Amino acid sequence: MNKSIKIWICSFLIITIFSCMDNSKEQTDVSAAGLLGNPDYLAISYGGYRHVDHDIEPTIDELKDDMKLLSAMGIKILRTYKVHLPQASNILKAISELRNEDASFEMYVMLGAWISCEGAFNSSGTGPNHDSEAIVANTAEIETAISLANQYPDIVKVLAVGNEAMVKWATSYYVQPKVILKWVNHLQELKKLSKLPSELWITSSDNFASWGGGGSEYHVEDLTKLIKAVDYISMHTYPMHDTHYNPDFWGAPVDDELTDIEKINVAMLEAKEYAVAQYQSVLNYVKSLGIDKAVHIGETGWASVSNGFYGETGSKATDEYKEALYYNLMRDWTNKAGISCFYFEAFDEQWKDAHNGLGSENHFGLINLKSQAKYALWSLVDQGVFDGLSRDGMPITKTYNGDINTLMKYVKVPPVKAEKNIKK
Repeated sequence: MNKSIKIWICSFLIITIFSCMDNSKEQTDVSAAGLLGNPDYLAISYGGYRHVDHDIEPTIDELKDDMKLLSAMGIKILRTYKVHLPQASNILKAISELRNEDASFEMYVMLGAWISCEGAFNSSGTGPNHDSEAIVANTAEIETAISLANQYPDIVKVLAVGNEAMVKWATSYYVQPKVILKWVNHLQELKKLSKLPSELWITSSDNFASWGGGGSEYHVEDLTKLIKAVDYISMHTYPMHDTHYNPDFWGAPVDDELTDIEKINVAMLEAKEYAVAQYQSVLNYVKSLGIDKAVHIGETGWASVSNGFYGETGSKATDEYKEALYYNLMRDWTNKAGISCFYFEAFDEQWKDAHNGLGSENHFGLINLKSQAKYALWSLVDQGVFDGLSRDGMPITKTYNGDINTLMKYVKVPPVKAEKNIKK
């Protein structure tokens, strides 16, 4: 890559940060088939939990405030899961109430049912049995998802069976593809019997490897059957995590003619291309089976803080500048390609790593727990889209008081590719 191309890339990235998206087209089809892949219906992963204690559920009013903020951002489809918890049904109720208050309000939901193996999260005794499922819990999840889809057919447009339920690094709970296949077939049969809306789409939301884009250990007959059974594939890709676990793609270029910011921009462009490659690996595998199936992104994201593998003593991947670059690069690519991207995630949630406040899992949100928009959304604050809206009684302001120079003090150049010394 010569210097002029690198500088062009860096300029493109910076311009992209401040670009805004056109959401002016009229809605023509509110089924999943019309919503997914439509850039006028941006998607996001959502959790409304504010507290370290995950048992403290967000209230209806808190959820309604969040829905208004998401709508202001141009979001019209959100993804949530674990339907056995009140948040899922309360989100649907909140959206329904907002629609009653304002007929023009639009928000649709991809609802996920948590699926796990027998003995999941059990470190004592025999431990998890990955060849059998937690039949009682899984059945309750599926039945609740069915009930909610029927109660709110105008809002629930997708049901997802499992969340990263097949990927083998989920050692505490993963199941074999046959379990997901069984439940997907059950839901598809209910559609045929008119016991679920016929236009409701059924999928499973899982890591790219689980959908055949990784090692051959996933290439089993039941996966092929599952790919045929779902209405589309919902795959996850996380280049940020792989800056530690698979760091070959990650690092600053060895080029003294580039500034530090230009080196970071090039590294982030390569992170986006890494995500594109994982997406393409799934698409290629599906096509190799002779199957024509749409693939959308059920999760991808970039944390803004880490005191572990991805932070200053590790891969130096996490800060608000890199998060903003990744967010805008992914939105730009997926919108142009007709791919829905349920970006992870809307708001920071501190329960995800309850014992480590600076853990990366707590900081994937685009808005933090102080109701501050991170750098990726500063331009929306400037445009006034959040005017009159609030979260937890606080208006949406900018992190770092909107001072880019202060923010950039926390932005580190990734390790040089040829001289990496990333903490193991």
